[in-house]
Order: sequence, then C-alpha cells, then structure tokens
Amino acid sequence: MRILHILDHSAPLHSGYAFRTLSILREQRRRGWETFQLTSPKQNAGDVERETADGFEFVRTPYRPGWLARVPAMWPFDEMRATEARLLGFAREVEPDVLHAHSPVLDVLPAIRVGRALGLPVVYEVRALWEDAAVDHGTTTERSLRYRASHALETHALRRVDAITTICDGLRRDILRRGIAADKVTVIPNAVDIEKFRVLDGADVDLARSLGLDGWEVIGFCGSFYAYEGLDLLIDALPQIVASRPQVKLLLVGGGPQDAALREQARARGVAARVGFTGRVPHDEIDRYYSLASLLAFPRRSMRLTELVTPLKPLEAMAQGKVLVASDVGGHRELIESGRTGLLFAAGDVNALAHCVLRLLADASLRDRLATGGRRFVESERTWARSVSRYEAIYASLIAPRERA
Repeated sequence: MRILHILDHSAPLHSGYAFRTLSILREQRRRGWETFQLTSPKQNAGDVERETADGFEFVRTPYRPGWLARVPAMWPFDEMRATEARLLGFAREVEPDVLHAHSPVLDVLPAIRVGRALGLPVVYEVRALWEDAAVDHGTTTERSLRYRASHALETHALRRVDAITTICDGLRRDILRRGIAADKVTVIPNAVDIEKFRVLDGADVDLARSLGLDGWEVIGFCGSFYAYEGLDLLIDALPQIVASRPQVKLLLVGGGPQDAALREQARARGVAARVGFTGRVPHDEIDRYYSLASLLAFPRRSMRLTELVTPLKPLEAMAQGKVLVASDVGGHRELIESGRTGLLFAAGDVNALAHCVLRLLADASLRDRLATGGRRFVESERTWARSVSRYEAIYASLIAPRERA
C-alpha cells in the first residue's frame, strides 16, 4: 500500500501531533507500507521544498500570501490554496493508493479536492476539532460566529471524506452527533512504543544534580505550556504541598505560550525556588527527565477540547512505570482508571490536586501498585503495533473498489 499523509506540521518541530505522526509512520513502514509525507504552510519552512527529519522525508509547502490572505478572515483559504497546489503535484509524482489527511480541517479540504481530481480515496484523521483548537488558542469563543462557521466547515469535510479515523471515543461521539454514520468512523488511539519507553531503573543522578534536584521529591510535568494544561493550578497547589512535604520541588519540562506567566506566578506565590523550568528538550532524552519524578501531574482544565481529546504524555509516563495524578476530564478518564492506573481529582480543584499528590507521596506501596497497573494497561491496550494495525482494514476497503474498476 502507498499512503500519502497530509499534515499540519511535523518533525523537527516538537509537539504531541508531530510525535504521533512519527510513531504512525514508523509502524506503517514496519508493516511494509510505503508512506509519503506532505506538510502545510503551518510548518513555516520558508522556501525549503523537502526536508529529512527523524529518518523521513517531508515535502514542504512554501507559502507566499496571495491577495486572498489580505481579506479579513480569508487567510485559511489562501493557505488551503497553497496546500492544494502542492499536494496535487506531489500526488501525481508518487501515485498513492490513499490520501490520508490529518487535522486540522485546513489539510482535509485540499485533500478532498485533490482526491476528486485524481480519483483517490481520502481518509480524515481527526486529532482535534478546528473550532475547539481555536477556542483554546484564544482566537475565538464558543458560540461566536467564527466558531459556528468552523464547526460547519468541519462537518462539511466529515461528510465528504471516504473514511474517518480519530484518536479517542470522545471525538468519535462528537463526530457521530453531526450525523456521520457509525461505520464510517474508527478509533485509532494514541499509544506508546514500549520498546523505547521502558520501565525506568532509578533516577538519572547526573541530570538530577545538574538541575538541583538531588535528594528532593519531584512532581513532574512534561509537555506544552498551554492554558488548558492547568499548570497554574499546580503552582497554586505547591505551597499547600510543601507545607506537608518540605522536600518537594516541581519540575516543568517543555515550553509554550504560558511560560512567562507561569514563571511570574511562581514568583508571586513565593515558590520560584521550588519550580524548575527546563525549556523544551529533545524527545529522545525525555526519559531522563521522567526518571527524576516521584510522580507526574496532569492537571488539565475542563473545556470541550480536554473533555474530548486524549493526550499522549500520560501514556508515555505509564509506559515508564511512573505514577500519575490527573484531573478527571473526559480525555483522562479514557486513559486512567482512578485507583488502578493512577489517581484522578476534580478538575480545577486545587485542594483536591494537593490532596492526591500528598496521598501518593506518603504511600510508597500505593505508588508501586498504580505504576504497575499503568504499565500493564499500556502493554496490553496501547502499543503502536496494536493501534496502527487498525488502519489496514480501512485502507484495504478503500483500495479494493479501485483495483476492481
């Protein structure tokens, strides 16, 4: 099978989106499938036309804004124009069996047009819904005119593709509520490479020493610093935690829009000396930072995005034998069974977050039991080999009619 993936962005950029893409590509190649990769103007690759990252060649879409981009609210259509032109040429070059477009909808609409032009089936992988992502980034609000227009555009695309995959049950339910047939939608959940993310054998002593964490109990977070991650709640909870556990520090690994605000909050709360900011680190070194954590915290706030979408980082932490504290948003409830694979607390409740953290720090046997349960869950349910195998039937069902024609 020859699969052409159309992507918002990719490695070498760091994001959960890019890491999921790399995992899918590696596993599809292991299965003997040929993959080709094209990214949208969002990659911001300048005039670069092709780029190799993590062993894969990505075709880039050089972008120079046209007249349409100067019209208010019309820039997405100008970007889609560029993506469509680039995709049409690349698809003619590599002659794929399937076009597989991944969120956002700005990647999918060009794929639909190219698919119709070349007689190719189109799969749409919904990783998040465009209207909800815009709310999170602060560029619109729920029920605004832009939100409703984005919702309509998303539904339009869902109705016109040949098959839909999505990363979790929450998103699948939302898609079905738009009138999409259930047999058209398949969940391909986030997963982990369990050979890469192994149970860690103790802390990285040299790294701990370099970060001033040697001998401390460490609450860790690894990921992007977006408002919906609720990291401000973690900083608010820290004084209460430290009052009971004086040897606690918080380690925030990553970066993003909330970085400066979080640093200022730590200073204002009087805990700046207790909060370490590493900045973004290479993904292949993330296990060194996981090794330092006594527990990992994922305090996501409740909003449509977090209620619908499952994150990747908790699975990586479970795979490495780390115990989790997480808010009870819908995306977390799909991954974590409280009391078996981690502890859940009421989203937005600082006191409940502090209570769960203190409970785990005080009970080594509970930490061990939850860590073991998390690793077993990942091994049995959330490997990339298991997840990616689900694409085969979808692709085959779309390719077979073309081969008979």
